[in-house]
Amino acid sequence: MAQHAETRTLPYTADLLYQIVADIERYPEFLPWCRALRLLSREQAADGEVLQAKMEVGFGALSGSYVSRVVLHPGTRSIDVTQAQGPFRSLQTRWRFTPDGEGTKVDFFIAFEFRNPLLNAIAAGAFEPALRQMQAAFADRAHQMQRDGTISPPAGAS
Repeated sequence: MAQHAETRTLPYTADLLYQIVADIERYPEFLPWCRALRLLSREQAADGEVLQAKMEVGFGALSGSYVSRVVLHPGTRSIDVTQAQGPFRSLQTRWRFTPDGEGTKVDFFIAFEFRNPLLNAIAAGAFEPALRQMQAAFADRAHQMQRDGTISPPAGAS
């Protein structure tokens, strides 16, 4: 199983970073391998929301889709993601955003394993570069939104 855990401090507010990661419907606008995303459902939970979303991804000639369950906890600025349907045997992603001085401490964890051993082998070789690309895309998005003053409610929010 491929996994990665990391804590970084970024020069953006916890609310902005949480908003960017929680706004999954906008991922195709800035995540390079996210070709499309369709929100399937949105339900209120006791401490936030539970979303089901179908994401179409592509890495070079490889492409596919999966349905994820995204649990948003705005009060604690945390997000938990698991696969609901798709090619993974296991998929877990956790984001935690904690104010830290003039910035935010971001705790990030991802662990996944494909059902297909060939996909696992391919993913192992691409994991670190894809992770760096994903981190850069989220940081670039935060920089752009802060610079342009385009901080807005997530897509679909009322």
